[in-house]
Amino acid sequence: MAKKLSDEIQNEAMRVAKANQKQGQTKEQTKLIAQGIEKGISEYKKQQKSKARERDKQRKQNMKVDKVSRNLLPDDNALQKQSPNLVSHPRFLWALLIVSWIGFIGYLFK
Repeated sequence: MAKKLSDEIQNEAMRVAKANQKQGQTKEQTKLIAQGIEKGISEYKKQQKSKARERDKQRKQNMKVDKVSRNLLPDDNALQKQSPNLVSHPRFLWALLIVSWIGFIGYLFK
């Protein structure tokens, strides 16, 4: 597979070299230019692979940090179990409704 990739790079380099060929330039000079272009393309691809590996490492590191931070934070269910909220009790709500109606009726008949 690496040989096929190299053939593609060679063909691309030769195409670019021929496209930029100057008048009076020999075939040997064009081949040397194509080799230089091929080396440049190979170096560029190596740099891109290296950058991709670094980005992947950074992404994995960020995922680990996020996972750890999520595990350190208590979840909502644990918070509800620890401190029950008075508003969530139906008796409290009904008592509040009855008191408010008694207050409203008392205000009207005053």
